[in-house]
Amino acid sequence: MSGDATPKFLWLDGELVKWEDATIHISELGWSTVGGVFEGIKAYWSEKDGELYVFRLKEHLERLHRSMRLTRLPIHNSVDELTDAVTGLLRACESREDTYIFPMAFQKNSFTDRWNMLEQESRLMIHARPVPSHLFSGHTLHAGISSWRRISEDVMPPRIKNLSNYRNGQLARMGALESGYDTAIILNQQGKVSEAPGACIVMIRDGKLITPDLTQSVLESITRDAILTLAREDLGMDIEERVVDRTELYLADEAFICGTHAEITPVVSVDRFTLGDGGVGPVTRQLETALDNAFRNGTPSRAEWRTAVGVPATVGSTA
Repeated sequence: MSGDATPKFLWLDGELVKWEDATIHISELGWSTVGGVFEGIKAYWSEKDGELYVFRLKEHLERLHRSMRLTRLPIHNSVDELTDAVTGLLRACESREDTYIFPMAFQKNSFTDRWNMLEQESRLMIHARPVPSHLFSGHTLHAGISSWRRISEDVMPPRIKNLSNYRNGQLARMGALESGYDTAIILNQQGKVSEAPGACIVMIRDGKLITPDLTQSVLESITRDAILTLAREDLGMDIEERVVDRTELYLADEAFICGTHAEITPVVSVDRFTLGDGGVGPVTRQLETALDNAFRNGTPSRAEWRTAVGVPATVGSTA
């Protein structure tokens, strides 16, 4: 599967379907995904092992189930069944490179039943495409505090990956780009730091790793959890999950955003306050290495975080 071509297959409602045959009528567009939920999952190619590993697949699929429950979408497939679906799709698409996997559950027959929310039917599709890792690339971000506030528990559940939630982050990022920044930092309804568009925010100050706790209108991020674990257990750092004021960010020694797509992306300024020396900090670099090792089986540890796909060594191999 090359980056400039569509994949051969996707998975739809229990079957591998050719890409060109996986269609939905245009009248379903919009309403079907208002309550739609999704996962962003990454698989990483290990040259050392000649194997593709999906990162924390079980946890991602469990979160997909939680998102479906909160949006009242019926669940038809177990985590084990979806694990087989993801790995089978990657084998069918002959994926031998870093790959982004996108499962999405959405309402069926929304053209006629868009308001019949307690008796809705659901569909589930999974597709995958090459997305290289940008760890160690040196790419950095200049962030600005957004005038938009993060959705709260009394608006929509921010802890799940509901498609509708992401409009909140899109508006914040568009405002940031118009103001000359690369991304936004969004505050919650109490004016405390919440997260970035589609990613969590982490800072390092005085040798401690600090991040907003899960009651600050943040997504229950699997990458965030992995980074906290690596920082605590591998780097021996003190971790603080707590309320964070915006001016604390201005005084941080280092900061980065994290998530499946963001991985670890350094933030070098906030509201034009330079963080540290304005470059990628030493703790951030250590965490990049630890995370990449976890992705690709770079060390024997964290084996429980990796699901081997079993892609054949060469195209057409029956091994």
